[in-house]
Amino acid sequence: MRLMLSGAIAGSLLMAGAPAFAADANHGKTLYPACAACHTEKPDALGPSLKGIVGRKSASLEDFRYSPAMKRANLTWDEATLRDYLKDPQGKVKGNRMPFSGFANAADADDVVAYLVTLK
Repeated sequence: MRLMLSGAIAGSLLMAGAPAFAADANHGKTLYPACAACHTEKPDALGPSLKGIVGRKSASLEDFRYSPAMKRANLTWDEATLRDYLKDPQGKVKGNRMPFSGFANAADADDVVAYLVTLK
């Protein structure tokens, strides 16, 4: 009985650390047009391309003029960093020029990050 109870407690603790649901890349794709309004492949885009952003260093595209704040940020755009940034861009990189206040719904940020992972 004690062994079963210990196993149940251990299983519960493992589940508590896991997300309640997986991010939905399809939903992220429906939210992405708001990002694509500025982040395009065009040379005169307001924001840098987000194609291949996962794993890329911040302010690293040669053909985009980044803000001094983003140049100093020295981030690697992994999923966790992107999620934090999309929830609160000014909180993550104070002084960046992106005119977006962040996703109020954390699940939306998760979903957009899941979609960004697919952009290669």
